[in-house]
Amino acid sequence: MTLLEIAKLMQQRRALFLTGAGISVGAGIPAYRTRDGEWARSTPITDSQFRQSPGMRQRYWARSFVGWPLTSRAHPTQTHRRLALWHQQGLLPDLITQNVDRLHQKAGFDRAIDLHGRLDRVLCLQCSTPMHRDHWQLELARANPQLKNLRADQLPDGDADLPDEIIQTVSVPACPNCGGIMMPDVVFFGGNIPKPVSEHTQALARDAGVLVVLGSSLKVYSGYRLCRLTAEHGGALIIVNPGPTRADSIATVRFNQTGEDFTEDLGKLLATEWPE
Repeated sequence: MTLLEIAKLMQQRRALFLTGAGISVGAGIPAYRTRDGEWARSTPITDSQFRQSPGMRQRYWARSFVGWPLTSRAHPTQTHRRLALWHQQGLLPDLITQNVDRLHQKAGFDRAIDLHGRLDRVLCLQCSTPMHRDHWQLELARANPQLKNLRADQLPDGDADLPDEIIQTVSVPACPNCGGIMMPDVVFFGGNIPKPVSEHTQALARDAGVLVVLGSSLKVYSGYRLCRLTAEHGGALIIVNPGPTRADSIATVRFNQTGEDFTEDLGKLLATEWPE
């Protein structure tokens, strides 16, 4: 499948995009994996570790307190802005992202689906009380004045590299409503995607005339499953990534380039008027 064919499917409103961490690197948010799909740093905390271990929650919130401002201040890249423009023009009705940074929404793509949740919201595991992440940041700051003005190496998804001696001083506040455990509204590794989100994204993947994957190695099964569904139901699968991906063997075509370059080239075709 060529770029021109992809552009024509977009004009027919039959295209679906799936985005990964690669498109947010230009916004200053590090990716979990290298170009070859290997872990760039240590393995992240899992869902069960966060829920079961007070020490892991202490580690997560200490590091997140320092790392969150980077994600909070990040601005959409040209790729985010082009996708949002195509959405507003009616060329791209839906988009699924594996990212939790909300940069698609900041760019104006109001129907972007957060497959793995959103980092800008915190929920109580007991009573489900929501809280904006900035408000939770203030709660953490009040409980931990020693963290003020700390700087550290930035890691993916609002994480930061802190020494153990600092982490061990951190106090994690409880839910102000019921005293329960507060957790970011994201799907940790080993966690489950909410059923409504899973069902909706799978239906979109089955119905897509073309699924374009931008900037993901697809190592996580939830994204790879969507690729398989599109391919199994007769849609074209387009992989756009500088390095190898888990779905390369079932791809209709691969573009070995960045999302920035691909969307720029595609945008030129979308701006062209073809004879009927």
